[in-house]
Formats: sequence, C-alpha cells, structure tokens
Amino acid sequence: MRTSIGLMKAKIQAGNVKLKRVYEPAAADDGARILVDRLWPRGVSKERAAIDRWMKEIAPSTELRQWFGHDPVRWQEFRRRYAQEVRQHGELLDQLRSLARQGQLTLVYAARDEEHNDAVALRHMILADEPTQASRQ
Repeated sequence: MRTSIGLMKAKIQAGNVKLKRVYEPAAADDGARILVDRLWPRGVSKERAAIDRWMKEIAPSTELRQWFGHDPVRWQEFRRRYAQEVRQHGELLDQLRSLARQGQLTLVYAARDEEHNDAVALRHMILADEPTQASRQ
C-alpha cells in the first residue's frame, strides 16, 4: 500500500493527464474531470460538462488571456507568463499533481485551438513535476 508521502513523490505518468474539450462527451475513462478555464463555456450545461471540479483560480488571468488571444505567435511567451501566474497558486497545481498520481486526470477546456491553450500549458506544468512553494513548506 502506498502512503500519501509515497504518492507525493511518485512520478506522474504522461498517460494519466489527458486533455479534452468541454464540447466532447464525457467518457468513463476520463477519471477526474477538472475544468481549467476562468469562464464557464458557452452553451454547455453543468450536466453535459460532467465536471468534477471547476478550478477557475488556476486559469490564466483575464489580462493574460486577452493578451494571448490564442495567437500561436505569442504561445511561448504566454506559457512563460502563465507559469509565473500558476506559481502563485502552487497548492492548486499540487492538487492536480496528486490527482494525476492517483489515476486518470482530464483537464477540460473550451478553446477551439487544441494545441495553443491554457490546458496544454498546464498539462506540461503538471508533468514537469517541479516542486512548488506550497509543496516545499
């Protein structure tokens, strides 16, 4: 049996963190479905979204989201700025990592661009598994 300390140190398997648009149907193998957008997706009911938790606090700030505008030219700079914002919410990142260590985690998002969005950047941060300020305390 793994202890909670063992879970905190276990490497996160890349296959444990999936990305899915909120407009796609939920599936039994999604595991924990976490909406990572600041705004609720248009035209989607709570029942259809089948979200286990809405973690809007870890989403990019309104200012950053508007600056980025899903412009691929700004992608690398967006990722850098977003990582700085996420560091301010290390406890939330730690919670996502914990879920990913326990089993399947699906980051749910609304963006049309499936390659350049906050969920893609957040997945990278989860898998990087670098210590956060919250996990060092």
